[in-house]
Amino acid sequence: MQPYRHRLARNEKNSGILGGSLYYGKEIFSLLFMNTSPQNDFLGSTPTKAKLSKPLTKAVKLLEEAAETNDADALFLLAEMNFFGNYTHPKSYKEAFRRYDQLASLDGNSSAQHMLGFMYATGIGGAVERDQAKALMHHTFAALGGNTKSQMTVGYRHHTGVGVSRNCNEAAYWYKEVADKAIAYSRSGPPGGQALQKDIFRIADESGGVYGEGASVVSSGVHANKAGPNSDQHAALDDVLEYLDLMSRKGDLKATFSLGRLHYDGSRTMKRNLRAARAYFMIVARKYWAKDGSVITEDSNIAKFAAKSAGYIGRMFLRGEGMEQSFEKALTWFRRGLANGEALCQYELGLMYQEGLGVRQDIMAAADYYKEAANQDLAAAQIRLGQLFLDQGDIQTATRYLEIAARHGHIEAFYHLAEISNNGIGRERSCSMATAYYKLVAEKVETIHSAFDEANLDYEEGDLESALVTYMMGAEQGYEASQANVAYVLDEYRSILPLNSLMPWKKRRSSFLRNTVLAMIYWTRSAKQTNIDSMVKMGDYYLGGYGVEKDMERAATCYQTAAETHQSAQALWNLGWIHENGLGVEQDFHLAKRFYDQALETNQESYLPVKLSLTKLRMRSAWNTLTHGKVNSIQSEPEPKKDWSLSEWISNFLEDPHPYYHSDTNDFLDQQQAASDPMPGAGDDFYDVIDDGILDSLVIIGLVAALAFLVYYRQQRQLNGQRGEQRPGQQADGGFFPPQGEPGFGEWVAGGVGH
Repeated sequence: MQPYRHRLARNEKNSGILGGSLYYGKEIFSLLFMNTSPQNDFLGSTPTKAKLSKPLTKAVKLLEEAAETNDADALFLLAEMNFFGNYTHPKSYKEAFRRYDQLASLDGNSSAQHMLGFMYATGIGGAVERDQAKALMHHTFAALGGNTKSQMTVGYRHHTGVGVSRNCNEAAYWYKEVADKAIAYSRSGPPGGQALQKDIFRIADESGGVYGEGASVVSSGVHANKAGPNSDQHAALDDVLEYLDLMSRKGDLKATFSLGRLHYDGSRTMKRNLRAARAYFMIVARKYWAKDGSVITEDSNIAKFAAKSAGYIGRMFLRGEGMEQSFEKALTWFRRGLANGEALCQYELGLMYQEGLGVRQDIMAAADYYKEAANQDLAAAQIRLGQLFLDQGDIQTATRYLEIAARHGHIEAFYHLAEISNNGIGRERSCSMATAYYKLVAEKVETIHSAFDEANLDYEEGDLESALVTYMMGAEQGYEASQANVAYVLDEYRSILPLNSLMPWKKRRSSFLRNTVLAMIYWTRSAKQTNIDSMVKMGDYYLGGYGVEKDMERAATCYQTAAETHQSAQALWNLGWIHENGLGVEQDFHLAKRFYDQALETNQESYLPVKLSLTKLRMRSAWNTLTHGKVNSIQSEPEPKKDWSLSEWISNFLEDPHPYYHSDTNDFLDQQQAASDPMPGAGDDFYDVIDDGILDSLVIIGLVAALAFLVYYRQQRQLNGQRGEQRPGQQADGGFFPPQGEPGFGEWVAGGVGH
């Protein structure tokens, strides 16, 4: 296969000033006037012309001769070579489609039907036009033929309504088919079942999310890494291992046990190392037990980690992991850990008694051990205990244990809850709940239908095309993380001012990776599975018309939906921006300000963009107010007022303490002063400090006294005025009781007033 040369690198640079000027002149001309999509890319629909090696040429010739005789194996091998590029064969999606179609027509091969359904669903490489109806037809044929990938795909399509109306019963049926295979695989292998490993993850999360560190939901707000600079949350796995190894060498048993756990469990980025795990566990165990099993020390901290290590050592003997299987040695280690109440030892002993592994089978003893471990919140024990209650017909108790275990994401818990919901055992049948649980079970066992480990490796090595194909297959099966990965790889709109087109030396993305329509499809599917950043991306695509017709109203709807979760500052900022500019919504500066403020409340890292936006918004709002514009300007938020009755006002006045009397700040300052002053109250300013409450009381008393004086003075003025204005001949007012000696006194005494 010939090395790929970028179309902008076809101009060769000559030496000298003139040659260099000519070279750069051609490059600038190409950038300005010829910067269009290449007509032929190495992963386009047109087969790449490449010279095959002699052995490969001979093999292809023999396969083609066999294919002419309708040999199914030859047809399948030719199709796989053209689709995946196996054995260094150049990829040709059109040729792969032709061979798959020929094989499916020959004998209805389920694998060929699955690949035809996948190619119709995605239109990969331009080999065929996307047709969701034909995709569903071929996937259904493959699912009926027992193809696990297609069974999962058909279940997802009926579950979400892709190419067909939503049908919960169909979705539950097909997801159950996959879940039954998944749980059978999980239960196979050594005692306790297979060790399941999760390989699928969102590749965007490795760089802080779709919008980068601090702007994406996964790395901002409540999800932000708020650990201090001395925390190991900022450290890489290699750094953590190096640190734990250092502490282990210094005698830290917790670090030694943690190293054993890491090597035993493994992860996506770290393969299991059972030999190393056993060595670390044995180091901890030997600090507490001698060779004969006697206890060396009574240190409770050493005893705790020794018991945990004993549980893992016994588990490795029980399952034959990294050592020869031995029930006798497993039982010895479990009993050692049991003396210290270790939950794992209790569970494993229950498992041995339930299945009769090296001991006499005893279900009652097993149940006792399970219960003790379950009380320590060990999910595996809760599952086993729930299964025993199911066998006894106690559905309510069994469901309670299963739901508790489901919090830990245990596959057995999901499966049993799915069966209970699907069959309506002890409760009303819930198809939606059953489908959701079956889907979780199916996605737990990636080994039987996916190859995400290969996709991750291809992505890390820079082979985006191969990684994309595998992620697309997972996306069609309903994996949300895989859908987000496909959309992220295809996304070309991560920056408003992309500089890639201005860099002639940078390799241009192939047409296979430039598919905005497909990116929009998978952003949408990911968003439907509650990915908030994908929902915001949907809004961006509608706003810019990327892979879909521009629709400002739909963009606003996407932003609003994402904003309602109160987790995406980006969505809230976008809502503020579209309200500020009136895109898809009525222009409203006041509402825009509220969204900007909410963005800052959601994520403090958005301080700079929000403050810049608010500054510009206030300027626009002020100009709008001065020019009497029609847009709703920013207004002061009215303070809520409550109409109180007189009794309520008096009650609140008496009960509500004055802020100066109970100020936390003043109390704190007083305490600080008292703590720092060796002789409180002995300073020169002691007599100058007057309590604010006394001043308030004196002012109130003075005001009341002044008011009383004014009232008295007014009454005296009125009385004197009345006396001065009395008419001639009119008797002066002698009051209500005439004094003795006055002319009217006798009449008053005789009761003759008025006669």
